[in-house]
Amino acid sequence: MRFCVMVRATKDSEAAVMPSTKLLADMGRFNEELVKAGVILAAEGLQPSSKGARVKFSGDTRRVVDGPFAETKELIAGFWLWQCKSMEEALEWMKRCPRPFEHGDCEIEIRQVFEAEDFGAEFTPELREQQERRRAQLAKNTAR
Repeated sequence: MRFCVMVRATKDSEAAVMPSTKLLADMGRFNEELVKAGVILAAEGLQPSSKGARVKFSGDTRRVVDGPFAETKELIAGFWLWQCKSMEEALEWMKRCPRPFEHGDCEIEIRQVFEAEDFGAEFTPELREQQERRRAQLAKNTAR
């Protein structure tokens, strides 16, 4: 099972307050444990929403809305992509995670990623093959 582990933004992350050397080291050690355990597939921090944009879809119309975005508590400041045996395993790893921000409350959300078998018969053999081709190409792209 794959899980997207999303670190919710805070006022500090939206203000581009950089973490201390200690926090970077603590998080680095935690990420190293995840790597050694074969859990981590990806991990990145995100720039503040002031440097981002959203695209709103309405019928055939696309409208770009530049950041920053008002609801900090609904924004994502970073993420991991983990491979775990269960939600319980992902939660056990998260309990070992250093506090992501040094000031104020913070929250991390864990959501299971859909797998091909979750889509049932609608995900035809042709669509599965197409997905496998995309994944193979992505693997080549990231190996560069």
